[in-house]
Amino acid sequence: MTFEEIERIFNRALRFSFSKKKLLLMFPVLVVCGLMLVFCRALAVNAGHWVVLSLTFLPIFLSSGLLLSAGVVFARIYTHEVKMIPINIKKLFSESWELLVGVSHLTLPLLLAYLFLWMLMGIFYLLKEIPALGDVLGVVLSFGPFLLVLGSLLLSFFNLFLLFFATPHIAVKARFKLKLIEEVYRRFKENLFSNLALFVMGMIPLLLGVGVLTLAAFLTGISFFIKAETLAVALQWFFVMIPFCAMLSPGILFFFNFAVESYALMEKRETRKAV
Repeated sequence: MTFEEIERIFNRALRFSFSKKKLLLMFPVLVVCGLMLVFCRALAVNAGHWVVLSLTFLPIFLSSGLLLSAGVVFARIYTHEVKMIPINIKKLFSESWELLVGVSHLTLPLLLAYLFLWMLMGIFYLLKEIPALGDVLGVVLSFGPFLLVLGSLLLSFFNLFLLFFATPHIAVKARFKLKLIEEVYRRFKENLFSNLALFVMGMIPLLLGVGVLTLAAFLTGISFFIKAETLAVALQWFFVMIPFCAMLSPGILFFFNFAVESYALMEKRETRKAV
């Protein structure tokens, strides 16, 4: 794996990230994910700390299944684009429907694991409310919430790893097997540094886009939004979310495009080693 190879696949993935047809397909997917985020944000208004914390991570795990299924479709489209093979998107959806339903369930264990961590967090909040002993227990057991929040963050990062490494694997193999995670982990472990480097490069445009858009949304919220009831807050964030999703679409497409390129590059590397 040379710098020239990485530069070539990076530029090609970026070039195919601005396809109008794919942007129009990605936008409604992100809007659905955005609606989940807006709904959870509205529920968190005037809620307790435990509920606010849970609703911060919940949209990530609710939308990951949809993004994984969408990623498989976009990965297959990108494979055809690079090879300059004509593709009928409607036919692709009809042929991949059963596969996409199975793939969407792949993130269910992560959601259940997060809900378990959330319930454990509730126990610490209950202990903190015990009369007389609550403050002492809150100090002594503060490591517990720290570990639970850390676990939630690690699950969120694992979601990103799954989207990057599992999506092209499923798209290329065109089938979903229960041993998928084991195969992806084996491939990741064999070339740990290269896979991590490619993952970081795939995240760079996405992180830049999310960072700038989030900063703009935050500054808009504190300077322009009215302090109102839950419905008004939800509507305000809904109308911000629409252009947010539109501008984020190329970054998401690049993420999936580069995931396919990285998978193909590592496949070539393994083939060379075998020879």
